Amino acid sequence: MHDRINHVLMTVVDTWMAAIPRAVPDPERLARCRLVSHRGEHDGRLVRENTLRAFANASARGVWGLECDIRWSADLQPVIHHDLDARRVFNRELEVGATARADLARLLPEVPCLEDVIETFAGRNHLMLELKSDTLGNDARKRDALRSLLASLTPVEDFHILALEPELFSLVDFLPPAACLPVALTNTAQMSELALARGYAGVAGHYLLLNAAMQARHRDAGQQVGTGFPTSRNCLFREINRDVDWIFTNHAVALQGVIDAALAAARTRVTRGG
Repeated sequence: MHDRINHVLMTVVDTWMAAIPRAVPDPERLARCRLVSHRGEHDGRLVRENTLRAFANASARGVWGLECDIRWSADLQPVIHHDLDARRVFNRELEVGATARADLARLLPEVPCLEDVIETFAGRNHLMLELKSDTLGNDARKRDALRSLLASLTPVEDFHILALEPELFSLVDFLPPAACLPVALTNTAQMSELALARGYAGVAGHYLLLNAAMQARHRDAGQQVGTGFPTSRNCLFREINRDVDWIFTNHAVALQGVIDAALAAARTRVTRGG
């Protein structure tokens, strides 16, 4: 029920934001915009979220970043899946954390492992890797697995680690704090203060809750901010105009098209001397 109410409220806010006209950002801001495709470009029918196909769809259209969710198989292999089970996405009665990686690959071949994502997209796209909580324990093995898989990448430059629960950053304590990005739900102020105190990359949260004063504090501290989840041209332009560093969205391909069209129009005006 809570999720349903939250979805309705967010839909109302998105509709409101879409109706408010926004100035087209200047070409420099448009070119700096870093869209992050939330779980890849998916429709929930032909293309499922958090799959290599979903990530490839976004990458091929020039989207800067890919966000994905890391869970652990029963044998503690990092796999890419959001929920504890496969019911919502695959309509299968299967718990990720109770299934060995080899069995996951056989039963749900669309579910990639973290290694697949790194091998396919690292260097082409910035990876926003969100750690999900579980009750499997054995943090030492998880830490070793992440350390090994991320060893060939440069933190901050190639990837960031995200978490709704900051205690999960203990799994990547071999990384600099600037590679860690806490994600807020409605606790934006709390997460903001934590990020400032611990020297994290910054903070990410809903565009309506991450206000200008909060953004300025992170900017003054040399940190960055990310917001989600614009669905419209006007909301996108709002975030670009206020210099948000990372814009997470479920509509990355469409919004990248908006940016590309605006840049093309700006180039045409320059060519024509307008």
